Amino acid sequence: MTANTLLPAFVIAVLVVLSWYDLRLRIIPNRIVLPAWALVLAVQLFLRPGDWVEWIAASAAAAGLFLLPALVYPAGLGMGDVKLAGLIGATLGYRVFTALLLGTLLAGVFAGLLLVRDGSAARKKTFAYGPFLAAGTVVLLLV
Repeated sequence: MTANTLLPAFVIAVLVVLSWYDLRLRIIPNRIVLPAWALVLAVQLFLRPGDWVEWIAASAAAAGLFLLPALVYPAGLGMGDVKLAGLIGATLGYRVFTALLLGTLLAGVFAGLLLVRDGSAARKKTFAYGPFLAAGTVVLLLV
């Protein structure tokens, strides 16, 4: 196995664990997401040093994109989602925005299904967002 195979496998494993935590406990634990983010970024910089701007910029931009909504409305988007976006940026580079869009679209479909099932009562329900972001990432890693 090469690093180009191991890194996506590692990220998928981390995303599965983080999704489990988010679904069960509604948290994305720092003790998992932060070391994974640092490790993935370091490996990307080691494997592709000529593309260092892409890895750092995508990681920072993805986290930054999620930071503002998390600060404005913390009940809607948590800081764990911000850190998860940074990890995804470190993993995918500039393709991060496609993964985040795909994850957001999947979450929107799920929210729509909740509205159909529960009517207006669904507007007061919350759900874990991390698994949808993870799903968008996995799709891009595998395609």
